Amino acid sequence: MLSYSAIARNNVAVVTGAASGIGLAAAKRFAALGMKVVLADLPGNRLHVAEAAVAKLAAGGAADVAAVATDVSQPDEIVALARAARESFGHVHVLMNNAGVQPGSSMFGPLEYWETVMSVNLWGVINGSRIFAPAMIAHGDPALIINTGSKQGITTPPGDPAYNVSKAGVKVFTEALQHELRNTEGCKVNAHLLIPGFVYTALTAHGRTEKPAGAWTPEQTVDFMMESLARGDFYILCPDNEVTRPTDEKRILWAAADIVENRPPLSRWHPEYGKAFQGFLTGKED
Repeated sequence: MLSYSAIARNNVAVVTGAASGIGLAAAKRFAALGMKVVLADLPGNRLHVAEAAVAKLAAGGAADVAAVATDVSQPDEIVALARAARESFGHVHVLMNNAGVQPGSSMFGPLEYWETVMSVNLWGVINGSRIFAPAMIAHGDPALIINTGSKQGITTPPGDPAYNVSKAGVKVFTEALQHELRNTEGCKVNAHLLIPGFVYTALTAHGRTEKPAGAWTPEQTVDFMMESLARGDFYILCPDNEVTRPTDEKRILWAAADIVENRPPLSRWHPEYGKAFQGFLTGKED
């Protein structure tokens, strides 16, 4: 796979949301493969600790790792990140737009929660891709952009609408991005949508100090991501210890069928359709 060859020794990877969770696991993996890595996250001790941890795995140690304090909700800070990456190591070959927040939301709850979620989860991905991609196309080497979405942006379960809307936007944007890239003459950049399952991270811990049995670790998620990238998968749909791929597929198909069959939205959680969904899921439909 041409874009997967971007993950190569001495090539450059930029990871946002890299101070913890999936971002940190990815940064470590890229460093262990001999890449030069730029970690981007909010300023603070967590970023410095992450930088040191990644440097231990890098071929050139600290010389092959840079940490750049970045608020991805601010386009000018993403521009500064791109400049810092270029000045530190040269051309960028892998961009992972992974930064995300989930403060919780309700339909008529505080507007600030909606604005924060949209500015980080969606605009961070849009601006990151738009700011980095032109130079990645121009340098002519194989390159890839990985945008972190969510199953909540596809099946949109009730309970956190701002997060769902932001991740649905990431899905649609990344699909459009890949279409644009593949139709750009001479372009060797590909986009991929990472769709994690239940992963135990600071974002999902909610006060828990031990990983739930049903959750994957960030490292398992990155393992699956790398295998999927090697196959050339655009949709990197991750299972976990609770949900298998066949279950995910049926949930996604049911959600799409709400439109086709003109059912109420989110019919999976509608009292008149709950039994029908369970039958569809188990294959025991009436």
